[in-house]
Amino acid sequence: MVSRPKTKRPSKVVVVDASIPVADSVFDVQAFKTFLEQRIKVNGKAGNLGESVSVESTPSQVSVTAKPGTKLPKRYVKYLTKKFLKKDNTRDIFRVIASDKKTYSIKYLNIGQDDEEEQSE
Repeated sequence: MVSRPKTKRPSKVVVVDASIPVADSVFDVQAFKTFLEQRIKVNGKAGNLGESVSVESTPSQVSVTAKPGTKLPKRYVKYLTKKFLKKDNTRDIFRVIASDKKTYSIKYLNIGQDDEEEQSE
């Protein structure tokens, strides 16, 4: 039997793009970054990031990087993003949408389009 060489798994990166609300000065990226650092659970403990998970921010994005072997579902980052929006009382204004395989975007709800569709029926 031939043993396979172990391949090194890449780090998992999930990016939350908040460029639209940041441009309108409605969303604070630094507050969101600290919220994620305090709330992300590693091995069942919140705020226990250690070496396995890191949170970095740019002026309009926050990226969460998990080292190989660390469980960090993309859905969990979306859940925490929605929780932050609810805490910030902006959940009814924004929605979190997956823009590609590794990125979530925070966009405005299209309330005006929903009203026009209901009136046309």
